[in-house]
Amino acid sequence: MKKMKIKIDDTEIEVREGQTILDAARIAGIEIPTLCHSDGIEPYSSCMVCMVRDKKRNNFIPSCTALVQEGMDIDASGEEVIALRKKAVTLLLSEHRAECEAQCRVVCPMGYNIPLMNRLLIAGEYDEAAELIRSEMKGGELNCINCKAFCVNACRRKRIDTPVSIRNIRIFLSRNLPETPKYEVSPLYSENDVRKRFASRIGALDATEQLEWLKECPDKVVRHEEIAGFKEAAEEAASCMHCDCRASSGCRLRELAEMFSIKDPRGKFINTPVIKKINHKTGLVFENAKCIKCGLCVRAVADSTDEPALCFINRGFVSMISEPLTVEFDDIPALVAKKCVEVCPTGALAFFNENNGT
Repeated sequence: MKKMKIKIDDTEIEVREGQTILDAARIAGIEIPTLCHSDGIEPYSSCMVCMVRDKKRNNFIPSCTALVQEGMDIDASGEEVIALRKKAVTLLLSEHRAECEAQCRVVCPMGYNIPLMNRLLIAGEYDEAAELIRSEMKGGELNCINCKAFCVNACRRKRIDTPVSIRNIRIFLSRNLPETPKYEVSPLYSENDVRKRFASRIGALDATEQLEWLKECPDKVVRHEEIAGFKEAAEEAASCMHCDCRASSGCRLRELAEMFSIKDPRGKFINTPVIKKINHKTGLVFENAKCIKCGLCVRAVADSTDEPALCFINRGFVSMISEPLTVEFDDIPALVAKKCVEVCPTGALAFFNENNGT
């Protein structure tokens, strides 16, 4: 295959015909951020985060699809390039109606991982939930005992009926720790203070959108204000609407926002209402408000023999990922679901029982 030489950031690189500028940059150890790109999947150029400048033609091109040409001189890190990438990320965030962290955790003075505690209890992993509490206590007293329950006041569930009894659940667990610690420190515990990280906000929700959050709760929940046992703790935790993001620790969009020091846009574009879809056979959850329409999930299963697969429906600004119009979301098979979750960069596709250990 024909070889040629190009320059990226004044570094001369020998490349092969048919390679992309992104490929060439990686050969030279030059980092170009991507969002809609995944190795092994045909590039699509939808996010425009990987833009570079062709210095000879003085135009901007997406490095993930633009092929190398002999004598190219590419600017991959100049001020104009960085500014364009920041605009691309800001535009994606402007219609990203989702929250990186649940408000119960954001307002907690200690940053306790309340969503993870709830998920562990719902899954019946009582010892793991208690060990998480033990690690958060750090050998001292649980801060919740003397706290004013900011988490309960912030709970989104109260806009529908009554907030989750978070404080009482945590106090019960702290008083019923396993006698013999399973770990010195729970592997699910993290010192990471999420309150110092970039945080996307969902903005205002109308009454119909509020009810979408109930889809992750059982049809009938048994509520307990006072918690007297693990059964009551798990039943009350089941009323949690999971308004955090399961991908908060690995969301590529969040990482890019932090890389470029971008603040969440104050006004969010509302192209479509917030909708949650749950595949009750595989546990696949799709939240359209988190989707950036990168198409990775569609391309990842484009050649799959497992049908049906996800696809785009509608056109323009109101286009969205969906199951084909002739089937139900429950019909998406497990293998397709797994592949889609693996490539989703924002957590718009996730599994219901995934624990977020951040």
